[in-house]
Amino acid sequence: MKKVWIFLFVLASIYANKQQMQPSYNPELPTVAIILTGGTILQKTDPKTGASVPAANPQDIIDAIPELKKIANLKVIGFSNLDSSQMTPRLWTKLSKVVDETLEDPEIIGAVVVHGTDTMADGAFFLDVTLKTEKNVVFTGAMANASSPFSDGPLNLVHSIIQVTSPNAKHWGVTVNMNHYIQAAYWVVKSQTTNPQAFQSGEKGYLGYVYENQVYRYNDSLYSIKLPKPTTFPYVEIIYDYPGSDGELLKKAVDLGAQAIAVEGMGAGNVNGKMFDAIKYAINKEVIVTISTNVANGCVFSAYGDKGGGASLVKEGVILGGNLEIDKVRLLLMLVMAEYGKDKEKIRHFLNYPFCRSYQKVGSCK
Repeated sequence: MKKVWIFLFVLASIYANKQQMQPSYNPELPTVAIILTGGTILQKTDPKTGASVPAANPQDIIDAIPELKKIANLKVIGFSNLDSSQMTPRLWTKLSKVVDETLEDPEIIGAVVVHGTDTMADGAFFLDVTLKTEKNVVFTGAMANASSPFSDGPLNLVHSIIQVTSPNAKHWGVTVNMNHYIQAAYWVVKSQTTNPQAFQSGEKGYLGYVYENQVYRYNDSLYSIKLPKPTTFPYVEIIYDYPGSDGELLKKAVDLGAQAIAVEGMGAGNVNGKMFDAIKYAINKEVIVTISTNVANGCVFSAYGDKGGGASLVKEGVILGGNLEIDKVRLLLMLVMAEYGKDKEKIRHFLNYPFCRSYQKVGSCK
């Protein structure tokens, strides 16, 4: 495992800090940073195997889209060339630092992060929480690689640059721009494995839509959480409840040293009896436990009082996961605990952050 991590960091460092300003600089155009991390958008089809593989020179793919240069001057930064299934919170921390440092340049008005779609929603959320900059940061990618005649990458990149430069796209935080739609990092999830319309925000809806070089604003971004970039990460595990689960994996995670466990339950945040007993085992060992739901829309509530119901879980000390899906609950737990340790009130506050906006002024939930 150690060798795998070393390989990933070496691979990432190959591309780190390589920067290139397009030769045809136009002083009448704004300057936008394009930060390359990898993904299908930077891949081509291997003629021998037919498989999609990282392009030897990702810069060539950007250069092959002449429309980009008509919208903005580009500063291209090679961060990594990884399939996003290989991304980690540590790499996202490094990416967050690169984005902040890049956008300190007053001439650069915003950034487009080119990222694989498998973990794009998680990476966008991580940066939304940890970035200091207030400039536009847009994640984009592709569902078909650069060799495909149906590649969606070029249009997604053009639309993302349009979004960064648009005065109608301010104060959204980090967003995902795919297939014309703009979505908030807080809510967006990948919902399709092959279709260009691969991301959804459920009942929360879209922020906007890009068409014919214009951004059409649908909604404002209501929620914003900011936490420092971590220097160390607590060990946080995800455990799924399901019909017939016995809770043994949760106990094993505790025994292996997990400092917190994010449980994905059912319905409004319920688990079966054996999982309830396993959760009590974890809490008795001072492990933080949160509960989320496997339902696509809606929140978790302390509604049911039977063994394993939400109310019984809260009574034992379980923290409700609000309306974040489980992967983002884990990331947020890691970020909060890196700053505040096992402070349950802080953890509860950040996981249920959206609800405080209903009775406190915008910006006061810190």
